[in-house]
Amino acid sequence: MAASSAAASLPTSNAGGRATAKGKSDASFMESSLKRKRGIFTRELRAMMYGFGDDPDPIPETMSLVEDILLDYITEMVHKAQDIASGRGKLTTEDLLFLLRKDGPKLARAEQLLRLDEVLKIARKAFVIDEEKLALD
Repeated sequence: MAASSAAASLPTSNAGGRATAKGKSDASFMESSLKRKRGIFTRELRAMMYGFGDDPDPIPETMSLVEDILLDYITEMVHKAQDIASGRGKLTTEDLLFLLRKDGPKLARAEQLLRLDEVLKIARKAFVIDEEKLALD
């Protein structure tokens, strides 16, 4: 699948159909955004696809298509979360968790990753404090 046809098949309106910065239309902004971000998840997607039974070196067109689908999903979820948060003016993780509330496995995984992030933050702080104590001794 050609990159331009994959980008053209994506939804072109963001939340409320707003115009984007510098007067660009939603479609051109989305296409330029996809072109800029192409390949950002390649390594992770390759590993996931292999883990689910694909070839260790998948076809580049397949990688491109799966990445386009992933970027479309992420973009759509963030736009929906922005709509939810529009009253407050600030997007939070709770807005994304609210969107995942009906999908139990995704919600559980997101909450697990957030807890893990907190544990890692605490561990990093403890590591920095220990290094400072050693430097003073």
